[in-house]
Amino acid sequence: MSLKSDAFPSSEAFDAISDALSNDAERKAAIKNGGAVFAFELTNDKNEKESWYLDLKESGKVGKGQPPKKADVTLILTDENFGKLVAGKSKAQTLFMGGKLKVKGNVMKATKLEPILGKAKSQSKL
Repeated sequence: MSLKSDAFPSSEAFDAISDALSNDAERKAAIKNGGAVFAFELTNDKNEKESWYLDLKESGKVGKGQPPKKADVTLILTDENFGKLVAGKSKAQTLFMGGKLKVKGNVMKATKLEPILGKAKSQSKL
């Protein structure tokens, strides 16, 4: 099942992350390094909102919608900026400082996300 939403071009990254985590060793490493449930709330250029999550606490699964358990960290940003983040064209800290990324929950856990997003970049055509 694809996690991509056509209205959110950068959402193909969630499929790439899911593919990367389908490898047992990668999934175990991501859970060990991530240790949290990450939620993403993206807004597209039509001001529509959609959510995805990444469970790096237990299952190593990526899903659409709200996570089954409360997220440790929620990242709120535009589809365009999420695309830049995954492609490595922007850093989370830069977006955060510029007011283009809002973080709810444990901000320190958010720093654990960049290596995982890097895997998505290497797996996808973003």
